Amino acid sequence: MSFFERLERETAVERGALYAVPQILAGLSGEITREAYVAYLGEAYHHVSHTVPLLKAARDRMDAAHERFRAALDEYVEEETGHEKWILNDIRNAGGDADAVRDGPPGAATELMVAFAYDYVARVNPMGLFGMIYVLEGTSIALASHGAAAVARGLGLGPECFSYLTSHGALDQDHMKFFAGLMETVDDPLDQDAIVHVAKRVFGLFADVFRSIPLEARLAHAV
Repeated sequence: MSFFERLERETAVERGALYAVPQILAGLSGEITREAYVAYLGEAYHHVSHTVPLLKAARDRMDAAHERFRAALDEYVEEETGHEKWILNDIRNAGGDADAVRDGPPGAATELMVAFAYDYVARVNPMGLFGMIYVLEGTSIALASHGAAAVARGLGLGPECFSYLTSHGALDQDHMKFFAGLMETVDDPLDQDAIVHVAKRVFGLFADVFRSIPLEARLAHAV
């Protein structure tokens, strides 16, 4: 069994729990309010804005024996830079207050997920960040390929409100192929265990992020 196959197998329960969250099911079927969509974008902004800093932090903590992974993180940095701006534009175009989102705090679940990633990179093993990459990119593919069109139809919103989901989803399909190949080169059992551990934890934490999004209630700064 390849390591990527092991990663998929050992995180199957947590992945299934994430995809069973009511907010995700509602989004995939297009049965959410505009307020819920904007609330999702707000939380997405608050974790995506940490993507590049986390990638750089992990890269800088890796030693010379992990050079190929450092190089891969440099590629991720180049491709992920500025994606949080796409989200702010989508918020504006969907009728939300992008400035309030940018200047405001994340929800508790989002804050905990981001804090966990920083802590693991700094305190345990920077290779673990690839577990978070696996979760976020796989989820964005699912949301982009099935959810964006359904939400657009349900809410009557144009493509200018979905640049993050549609563009990021297309990018991540290529990223996931690259990621799977990269994972085949992870031969240190400690690194493998770190990636699996972080993926399992982030699946759970990301599920909590989605659970925190109100399906009906209006978000105060997003109306």
